[in-house]
Formats: sequence, structure tokens, C-alpha cells
Amino acid sequence: MPTSRLIPVVALPGSGRVRVAFSGGLDSTVLLHALAKAGVKDLAAIHVHHGLQALADDWVAHCEQVCAALGVALQVVRVNVEDAGQGVEAAAREARYMALRARLQPGDTLATAHHRDDQAETVLLRLMRGTGPAGLAAIRPLTEFAPGWLWRPLLDVSREQVLAHAQRHGLKWIEDPHNQSSRFSRSFLRAEILPRLRARWPAASRNLARAAELSTETAELLREMAISDLDGMVESNGALPIPRLLQFSAARRRNLVRGWIEGLGLPTPFHDTLLRLDREVLEAAEDADPVLAWPGGEFRRCRQHLFALQVLPPVPKAFEADWDGRGDFELPAGCGRLHRAADRGRPWPCTVRMARPGDRFKPVGSAKTRSLKNLFQERVVPTWVRQRTPLVARQDRILWVGGFGWADDADTGAALRKIEWLDRPGGAPPA
Repeated sequence: MPTSRLIPVVALPGSGRVRVAFSGGLDSTVLLHALAKAGVKDLAAIHVHHGLQALADDWVAHCEQVCAALGVALQVVRVNVEDAGQGVEAAAREARYMALRARLQPGDTLATAHHRDDQAETVLLRLMRGTGPAGLAAIRPLTEFAPGWLWRPLLDVSREQVLAHAQRHGLKWIEDPHNQSSRFSRSFLRAEILPRLRARWPAASRNLARAAELSTETAELLREMAISDLDGMVESNGALPIPRLLQFSAARRRNLVRGWIEGLGLPTPFHDTLLRLDREVLEAAEDADPVLAWPGGEFRRCRQHLFALQVLPPVPKAFEADWDGRGDFELPAGCGRLHRAADRGRPWPCTVRMARPGDRFKPVGSAKTRSLKNLFQERVVPTWVRQRTPLVARQDRILWVGGFGWADDADTGAALRKIEWLDRPGGAPPA
């Protein structure tokens, strides 16, 4: 694509359409101007109206004037910012990116105006939160951003260079009062901390950006080590064998667990949580049922197996309901759902309930009826799964049990219609 003095030549993937996240502030004004003057053919701007400032409508009018002067189409998107406890800054950012993503077509590139000083601010913020190498890793110039891509062409440009470009071309921009308020962490760093650092160490922003690059390398090496350590270690039910886990050094074990959690798609636990994992879960008595939760997940142990799961809702109490045996049946929260293929639309009335003490069942191929408790123990079914295992009965006869299938004496017609236990809790047997 064409280039400007600020923006490097880069072959963008996808459709070639570029959409600029345009707030009307200094940074995004310079980015939009540079891209427009570079001759990007399919260029448009998106302005997100957060409604957080009294002048927000005036900012829309300003953005419309700038885009009209540059001959760039503008789309204005209004959002509601709901602070769910993460703070106004974070809530506004989340709402903004959701709105921007929703306006992209497959293959589009969203361009944002992050520059080198933003990178430095991010590193300092994350240091203050005590993050590790993965959290300190550098912001990447080009990353996937479904359904397209996220491009940050100014990452090697300083705020001084951005300002110089704006002054050289006589650009006008708006100032967000939030950026001047020390109440917000990033604004505090920008206004009070980074200027003092640069006064003492002029290359502070560049050096912080380089530290982020080195952290990226460290994080990649740790991720590769975790993948290697996990190879062949994860069991069929997704658990880790505790005896093998304890063979690693404490630091390497924590890194392995982070990689495992990442592969499961769960939020990464805090470092303190991983320190507690050894004491409270791995070293617990074998017959204990320890639970160690963190925001978005929890560790559970069953004998010598370690599980990581989404946080489970409370165990359902005395659940029992009628089902016509067709389609999907929603179980209580945390228990999943049942699915049975339709039998030419004909109902198959039955009762669905949770397993109870004293239940007995004769699995296919079994010589005799046995207690579910013994079957659970034999299959090493974790306690939290036993409490959430559904069964299907007709006239008080248990015909099907989650994880075990049909009873040996179930009628053939029913057995021909397979019941699937979907979205089951982690640790449930695969059958």
C-alpha cells in the first residue's frame, strides 16, 4: 500500500479495506490524515460516541468536518457504557471495541493510533499490577481481530512526532478532559510520570518499548516450554496426573499449568492462585475434594487428577422433570443438556432427574444390577460430576445414565435413539 512519512509500507492481509478508529483526538486525527494523504483507496472512519462527556455531540460534528475535508466516509456509532466493576476506562474501552468489531466486514483492517508512548504507558500500568512476561509483552503492529485485522501503524512513532506532524499540516483536534485528569491511571502516567522519566532518561519510552519486545520473546519461550511439557500428559478427561505434575520444579509446574489453562480457554489465574494451588490442592489428602477458585475458573481434585473448570453453579436440589424424549432438554445450570434424535416426531415420555443415593443400574454388558455409587467409584467419576449426573427413567426404572448410556434391559426401540449428554461438567466420563 502507499506510505507516508509516518506510516511504514506494509502489505495488509484481507480485503484491503481500512477502517480507522477515529475519536477526533490528536493521535487518531494524525493517523487518519496520514492514511488519507498516503492514498489508501478504500478508507473510512468510525467514531464511537460513548456519551460520557457533555461535549460528545460537538465531537461528532468535529469528526464530520475533518472527514469531509479529507474526503473520507464517516460512520458514527453510539454505545452505552456500563461499568460492571472494572472501572469507567475499561468499560468504555470494551464497549468501543465491541462496536468497532461489529462494523467490520470479513477481511477489513481496523487501524488504531497507538504509538510508542502508549506502549510505554501500557508497560508501566502492567508493572504496577504485578504482571509477568506475557502481560508485559509488546503490543503487536498487526494482529487478528475477527472478522478482520487490527493494525497499529504508529507503534514506532513517538508522541512528539505525532504532534509535529499535526502542527506541520495545520491539523485541528479535540481534547478529551479525561486525558487531563489524574483520576484515571493512564492519564496520570501520561501527565505526571512519563514526563519525569523522560526528563531523567530521554529514551525512557523507547527503552520501555524494547523491554516489552524482550518480554514477548520470554513469553514465547515459556509458551513453547509449556506445550512441550504438556505433550502426552493431558488425560482423556482433560485432567493432569498429579504425580507427574509434581515431578517438575515449582516454577516450571506453574508455567505448565498456565499453558494448560490457556489451552482450555479459561482466564489465566493470578500468580498468588498458582502458589496456593500447591498447598491447597496438589498437596491435599487423596480423599479430599479441594476447590480453589479464581475469577473465571476453579481447580478441583479427584484422587490423583487435577481438573480446571469454569466455576460451577451450586448443586441442583431434588431436580425432577418430565420430558417427551424429543430434541433438547435443558438441565439445571452447570449440568449441561440432553439431546435425543426425534423418532419420526413421536414422543417418548420419560422422567429426567439427578442421581440419588441408593440408585441402582445395570449397564449394557453387565452381569448384574449395581449401585450407581459403585459404578461412579469404578469409573473414578469426580464428586462434582456425580452430583450433576442426569438419568432418564420410566415408571421408576432407570433406563439411561449420563456417562454410562442405556441400561442392559432397556427396550430396543428406545436404545436405537441415542441420548447425548452435551455441555456436561468437566471431568464427566466420555460415554
